[in-house]
Amino acid sequence: MNQLEMIAALSNANGASGFEDEVLLAARKHAPASLTVTEDRMRNLYFRRPEDTHGKKPVVQLDAHTDEVGFMVQYINPNGTLHFITLGGIVNSNIPAHRVRVLTRTGEWIPGITAAKPPHFMTDEEKHKMPDVSDMSIDIGASSLAEARDVYGVRVGAPVVPDVTFEYDEKHDTLIGKAFDCRLGCAGVLATLHSIAGEDLAVDVVGALSVQEEVGTRGAAVTANTVKPDVAIVFEGCPADDTVVEPCAVQTAIRKGPMLRHIDARMITHPRFQRFALDLAEKLNIPCQEAVRTGGSTNGAPIHLSNAGVPCIVIGLPVRYIHSHYGIASYADFQNAVKLANAIVHALNAEVLKGF
Repeated sequence: MNQLEMIAALSNANGASGFEDEVLLAARKHAPASLTVTEDRMRNLYFRRPEDTHGKKPVVQLDAHTDEVGFMVQYINPNGTLHFITLGGIVNSNIPAHRVRVLTRTGEWIPGITAAKPPHFMTDEEKHKMPDVSDMSIDIGASSLAEARDVYGVRVGAPVVPDVTFEYDEKHDTLIGKAFDCRLGCAGVLATLHSIAGEDLAVDVVGALSVQEEVGTRGAAVTANTVKPDVAIVFEGCPADDTVVEPCAVQTAIRKGPMLRHIDARMITHPRFQRFALDLAEKLNIPCQEAVRTGGSTNGAPIHLSNAGVPCIVIGLPVRYIHSHYGIASYADFQNAVKLANAIVHALNAEVLKGF
């Protein structure tokens, strides 16, 4: 398995929340051939190993989400531009003047540009305030509602994603692309499953790639109740802070290893499982970072509250400029995240879980 090819395929796939079909195809293509792959009605994807005992051993869920922040066409303006809403959390000032892809009724992705009023036509007040999404549009080149609808084939409800192609700068070990939140996590789940293929472990390991995380961690509420894990490892693309906070406050820098968060807005990380993972990383000389977050959330939120309660940790892949068109990350951080997940899976057993 070529990990960079897998990351590229997952990153380049179009997959706004609720429209993750291309991501699922890429994930299926790059999964170990020995796995049994199934889907549920929401299009959550499950990977099960032939070595597993279907619950006779403790169950470990490897989690990541397939969707990316994007947009949806709300209606077509008389001039042929597209009025849109956001899918997921995006800072308004990051939206205008970027290329996007719009899905047509025939299944073709066509290019467009996110547009706002040019400065020549702005009032002084408009020039000095944050732009509102309602004042923006997507321009596909049409000149009327009828042309956008009938010639270009755009429908109300069409998904829209950033038009960005993955790049890897080998000299500087830098990944640049879209949707690293959470396609790097999806790649992490698949790479971990590759790393344990054919091994007889003390736990069953089920990979679950869930939909619609960016609009409320919806898919993971279903995967947790389907897998019924005893413990879960959540891979997540996490916002890097090394360019936006004081040096003393940096907790999620690129090239410093994966980040394990102690808390966010919707989950206090299981402290004993967290300590277990951090101690194991230190023992094996796997670089990692610790973070205390006051906002944000992950699929750990619904998973840790499911069933009788599930100890969860989050293995975060640091990504600069997350929830925008472009992300910057480090391949070394990805490799160390997979190495840590592999080590944890090998170290877990029924006795260890009792200690949690």
